[in-house]
Amino acid sequence: MNRVLERIRPTPEERARLEGTARDLLIRIEESAKAENLDCQGILAGSAARGTWLSGDCDLDIFLSVPEDGDLGDALFLARRLFPKHEERYAEHAYVQAVADGIEVDLVPCFRLEDARRIRSAVDRTPFHSIYVSRRIAGLEDQVLLLKQFMKGVGVYGSELKTGGFSGYLAELLILRYGSFRGVLEAASNWRPGEVIDLECHSRRDHDSPLAMIDPVDPGRNVAAALTLDRMFKFVAASRCFLEAPALDLFFPHRAEPLSDGDLLRHIHDRGTYMILIEFPAPAVVEDVLFPQLRKAEEAISALLARGGFSVMRSAVAWHRDPAGSPHGLGRILLELDIWELPFIRKHMGPPVWEEEHLNRFLASHKPISGPYIEGGRAVVEIPRRYTRARDLIDMEISGLALGKHISAEVRAGHVIYGGSELLQIGDSEFRALLAEFFLARDRIC
Repeated sequence: MNRVLERIRPTPEERARLEGTARDLLIRIEESAKAENLDCQGILAGSAARGTWLSGDCDLDIFLSVPEDGDLGDALFLARRLFPKHEERYAEHAYVQAVADGIEVDLVPCFRLEDARRIRSAVDRTPFHSIYVSRRIAGLEDQVLLLKQFMKGVGVYGSELKTGGFSGYLAELLILRYGSFRGVLEAASNWRPGEVIDLECHSRRDHDSPLAMIDPVDPGRNVAAALTLDRMFKFVAASRCFLEAPALDLFFPHRAEPLSDGDLLRHIHDRGTYMILIEFPAPAVVEDVLFPQLRKAEEAISALLARGGFSVMRSAVAWHRDPAGSPHGLGRILLELDIWELPFIRKHMGPPVWEEEHLNRFLASHKPISGPYIEGGRAVVEIPRRYTRARDLIDMEISGLALGKHISAEVRAGHVIYGGSELLQIGDSEFRALLAEFFLARDRIC
């Protein structure tokens, strides 16, 4: 563990830089609020506030609190004044993202409350989270760092909807519950779907999710609500592997290199399947809006193919930067089909012959190539198939699918479909790395 900590524990220089930047920002906030005659206070939150951030991954979460009966617009005004050069983002409400001394800073308006039960938006909880953890985490910071890096290494760290994994706050609570990195892994090795962890023994309702970590400052909330079943058990399996045979590559895995043209062609040939990629300009929305819509589009296209008689073996979605310059990047939906071409005719089963009224309607509504004939007491016709190639079906029908509000608009405005060896036309490293991970998919399961 010492070898891991040497790589992930922030250096004294990193700590001094982050602490100095945070201190300066809090002073600037106080002075600016006074100058503008605003009742607005800066609160340092997140891992920077409790010393549980990983080396090389430092940022600052500063909450700008206004009185419970105040106006969040005052905090937003102050954030804009502090950082004229900024990006405005939206969660439940607007916040400001900027850079100070090379460190990314989120300035988040919130209400200043005495009791977490009176929160008016989700971000109002965060200062309470910071207080709860800060009072208990002393001496356990290294254990949190080990757990976070392990989760990163096995691909389950991050509660954003792109990942569906463990948040930093959830990792800290797990350490508080089980006392150490190893203690968390030993407990996780025995988790089952529906596991409930309640540090304060105060949950007031059931949570229908793979893992429920009851928020110690808000008993009605599940801290692990974003965690998917697959991410949960990817962590469970990796925990068992580590306990059986500790390995450095569980913390620092070797990432797949982008595929060369030759490797891509070899995978396509050896697998004997058919790859389809749908590519379109990504809408101007945050990732937590984009990725649920990408997955909705993925499901809608897979269902369309199934209705057409085709079969999707596996699929993936991604957002990548656009080398050609689309301002918001590219949305990509990758499909691997094990049935992608079908014969011209298909068998269509009708009603039982003794259901005369239904039978007559069935016969009148079809012009068969063969039939009708009787099979198992039912009328059968063989009729032409509208689409014999999966690619043609997608091309002709995708614009009519419900793909998600923003993605539907982008797809209708313009998309490109690549099939088989046409994927060679896409040479950007992000896409080639996605293909490498897709073809070489392998979780640590012991």
